[in-house]
Amino acid sequence: MEIPGQIQGFSKLGRDDQVKLAASFTADPDGTINELNSHLLPDGTRQKMYSEFSENSVSNFFLPYSLAPNFRINDTYYMVPMVTEESSVVAAAAAAAKYWSERGGFRTRVSTMHKPGHIHFTWKGSTQELSTFINDLAPGFYQVTAYLTRRMNQRGGGILEINLKDMTDKMDGYYQIEAIFDTADSMGANFINSCLEQMADFLHQQVQLAGLAGRLEIIMSVLSNYSPKCTVECQVSSPVGAMAHPEYNLGGTDFCRKFEVAVNLAKQDVYRAVTHNKGIYNGVDAVVIATGNDFRAVEADGHAWASRNGNYCGLTDVEVSKESFNCRIEIPLTLGTVGGLTGLHPLAAVSLKILGSPHASDLMSIVAAAGMASNFSAIRALITGGIQKGHMKLHLSNVLNQFHASNAEKMAAMEYFSKRAVSFSAVEEFLTNSRTRLEK
Repeated sequence: MEIPGQIQGFSKLGRDDQVKLAASFTADPDGTINELNSHLLPDGTRQKMYSEFSENSVSNFFLPYSLAPNFRINDTYYMVPMVTEESSVVAAAAAAAKYWSERGGFRTRVSTMHKPGHIHFTWKGSTQELSTFINDLAPGFYQVTAYLTRRMNQRGGGILEINLKDMTDKMDGYYQIEAIFDTADSMGANFINSCLEQMADFLHQQVQLAGLAGRLEIIMSVLSNYSPKCTVECQVSSPVGAMAHPEYNLGGTDFCRKFEVAVNLAKQDVYRAVTHNKGIYNGVDAVVIATGNDFRAVEADGHAWASRNGNYCGLTDVEVSKESFNCRIEIPLTLGTVGGLTGLHPLAAVSLKILGSPHASDLMSIVAAAGMASNFSAIRALITGGIQKGHMKLHLSNVLNQFHASNAEKMAAMEYFSKRAVSFSAVEEFLTNSRTRLEK
């Protein structure tokens, strides 16, 4: 097989030509073309809409759209949409949601919803001289962005403050103009970037007029996905006695003690902390994706928050007294319920309808509860029967599909493994033995 070299003008080609070129990289071009074509929607209008979400789109990559019921959040019940390919995530979240709905549910509190953006630049001169120059320009920053902020102001958002930040302890001559935004119910990335670029253009013009072109150089203007002033706190509480797990021979006190130790391990050991937080984002990401929000920004934000004190650590906290168990999580979340993909993607719009058309602050609470539910289920499994028992039971169908098991084989396997440990090799052995018996 001859691998093509550099391709010029790929984005200008029609879809069929793009598919043929992609297939030429494979050992089975015809099979590749057929597979890519098989995932296209029969509705041409709808397919065109999906294709326009991204550049060089040649097919669709489907993920399961699931629902997790019984989320009781601030005494309101939610059916939570989740998009994920990982076995057991939805089941684990739903199980924890039901568990806590019987114990008062999740309680949440949203902080301010302030999001930062920066103009990064270098300056040759004194900080005092720069500070005076920027302060004199401050009213102009608001004026040149007024046409962008008008509608956002009407919705209760806009630019809240603009400050000069001295970053010369990090890099010689490095400064920032930091703007703090409230984007109301939109995630606001495009809004923030548009405002920052307009402010940077204004700054450049004023630098030229002031004859400072050789002293101030703008490097870039962009929002930050780290939003430590846009956080949500979620917590659950229960009497210790109600936390007993007799099926594992654990009374309430012993269960709570083990749970507390497990959470504290993630405060001390980065290896455990990363896996601990990944369990939280199993739930967080699934809801973020289902509602058309940016899970990459949410993840980056959360991991930076986990490192804010100089060491990466777990995001949950537990307090256990003689009488009560309290578990808490606080994470930054920049989410939107209007604009962007939330309105363009049909299923994202449906997700928001199922959630009762929430405001962005409501969605923050729902997402945080999904993260806490996933974390609780993961730790409970780890300190009781082990993580693989439940995970592999749910993963069994995926393993069977890899072996192209028939419906009859699947039913027999489900019964066989109902009281046995599931592993890839065990399923392979079961199917081999079953098929051998049928051949005799």
